[in-house]
Amino acid sequence: MRVVVADDDVLLREGLASLFARRGFEVVGQAGDAFQLLELVRKDPPDLVVVDIRMPPAHATEGLDAAKQIRRELPETGILVLSAHVEVDHAMELLASGRGVGYLLKSRISDVDEFIDTLQRVARGGSVVDPALVQELVTARTRNDPLAAISQRERDVLALMAEGRSNAGIARRLWITEGTVEKHVRSILTKLDLTDTEEDHRRVLAVLTFLESR
Repeated sequence: MRVVVADDDVLLREGLASLFARRGFEVVGQAGDAFQLLELVRKDPPDLVVVDIRMPPAHATEGLDAAKQIRRELPETGILVLSAHVEVDHAMELLASGRGVGYLLKSRISDVDEFIDTLQRVARGGSVVDPALVQELVTARTRNDPLAAISQRERDVLALMAEGRSNAGIARRLWITEGTVEKHVRSILTKLDLTDTEEDHRRVLAVLTFLESR
């Protein structure tokens, strides 16, 4: 397997290159910045690129941006992001790009054999995501979910509202009183922070929010 290693930490980069060579991989290039990485990959496409997220000059997301560019230009090249940082928002586009992609945190790699196996799986088209990143994704989704504060019963009411049912119809469906439905509806509108205006109907906006979140 032909590999390019990209990391601005020269000791880590050389260490990875040495490890890969000992395990039978052919290290066809090393890069200390995103520009050099793109130059190497375009000149001689490898089977796999191992890249850090934060690289010179700004140490922001240059490595990740280069990885996205490689995915667009060379979709068959596997990409493993190896980073010290969890960058959920910036990594989503790359992780959603398809097969042959991985994201691992440097601090969580404790077994060299497992790490090598991960490299091989990504190069063969598999996808690997660090559990810490998965948890962050779940947390972010919950944090950004407009319905997160709504109870299960309120979700039931909102789902029936989306079907176009009146308060009386919802009450009959859920076997509760119409007054109870009205309380649930008021609570839903409050939790969704939908203020009553002349232009918008809050009930319609609540239904739209529900449909968009599904």
